[in-house]
Amino acid sequence: MAKPLTDRMPAGGGSAALADYAASGGYLGLQAARDMGAAEVQEQVKKAGLRGRGGAGFPTAMKWAAVPPPSGAPDDGMRYLVVNADEKEPGTMKDRFLMEGDPHQLIEGLAIAAFAIGAGVAYIYLRREYTRCARELDRAIGEAVSAGFLEGLEVHLHLGAGRYLCGEETGLLNAIEGKRAVPRNKPPFPQVSGLWGRPTVVNNVESLCNLPHILREGPDWYKALSLSADGGTKIYGASSWVARPGLMELPLGTSAGEILELAGGMAEGRSLRAFLPGGASTDFIPASMLDTKMDFDSVAAAGSRLGTGTIIALDDRSCPVGMVLSLIRFFARESCGWCTPCREGIPWAKRCLEALEAGEGEMADIEILEELARKLAPGRTFCAFAPGAMEPLSSALRLFREDFVDHVKRKGCRYR
Repeated sequence: MAKPLTDRMPAGGGSAALADYAASGGYLGLQAARDMGAAEVQEQVKKAGLRGRGGAGFPTAMKWAAVPPPSGAPDDGMRYLVVNADEKEPGTMKDRFLMEGDPHQLIEGLAIAAFAIGAGVAYIYLRREYTRCARELDRAIGEAVSAGFLEGLEVHLHLGAGRYLCGEETGLLNAIEGKRAVPRNKPPFPQVSGLWGRPTVVNNVESLCNLPHILREGPDWYKALSLSADGGTKIYGASSWVARPGLMELPLGTSAGEILELAGGMAEGRSLRAFLPGGASTDFIPASMLDTKMDFDSVAAAGSRLGTGTIIALDDRSCPVGMVLSLIRFFARESCGWCTPCREGIPWAKRCLEALEAGEGEMADIEILEELARKLAPGRTFCAFAPGAMEPLSSALRLFREDFVDHVKRKGCRYR
């Protein structure tokens, strides 16, 4: 009989981080996974209702189930797991928080996921600027290997090259292979043909950090943590003109108003006008809808996306045109240039917004912005980058059109 994982601690207990993690139940989820078998692990995660925490909200177990079973051919055994830790969404640092604070939680989660899909090799694709995360993860991987927790699994830490598109799962795979980080055609999806043409699952950091708890405590316990139909908790955030910017773990489905209240409300002398619910590439939701539950379906019903669950607040003393310009400048710089609508359309939007802010804009610029928002809609570009970039712009044009018009009439911004 195999020796229990939690009995494999090195003499002296290893580092404080590993000892503390094991003492709080660390690696018991991995032990439970190996005891029940890969198929049952997938079933437990399905029952738990875990949806991806990277932005898309795709059911985790459904993504795993798309990996084809080995055919039995000699060259058909390799499977890969890739951890997407390339956190570059403006207003978002939840994965950094998890990796710096508890790296073993991620290592255990990726080991569970790799076991569930039959992967023998795992890559953690980490944003290069996250230097402390790199140190913590490198140490944690070494400790887990020394303690025997990762038997049969190779784990590699891969530092990214620094572009936003590396966070798109197929662009990320190209980057690991040493290629230009541009999206791939889909289908085939990575679960069928991913890293070096082999079946590959790409999971977000926060998604994987949920797995040890699901496997240790069970899917019913996990579902009961949530206030929504989907299971678990969520790392939420609040930034911009709030009193206490930061991150907090709360039941999935906590309202936007409660999250902002826990962030101390708006800074003194400011009131909320609207908010981006899930990072820079989501639609604005007006302040009148603060009771919106921050879960996937409720935010979608409110006309936006949960995304990363990290709120960016727009206050009554900040210019929505200027805020959108700041975001569009970022997206124009980060476009990979692979498809013409994105490569040309986003910089065109940037020029129109710059003209409005400089007092040189005309009504025709607003009409061009509205047309670009329609032309760069989902399904009209090679990947979801440009539609995501248009979400704050299109919603701002809808909610704050009078501010855009005012820039033309007064030839400049009234907030200055």
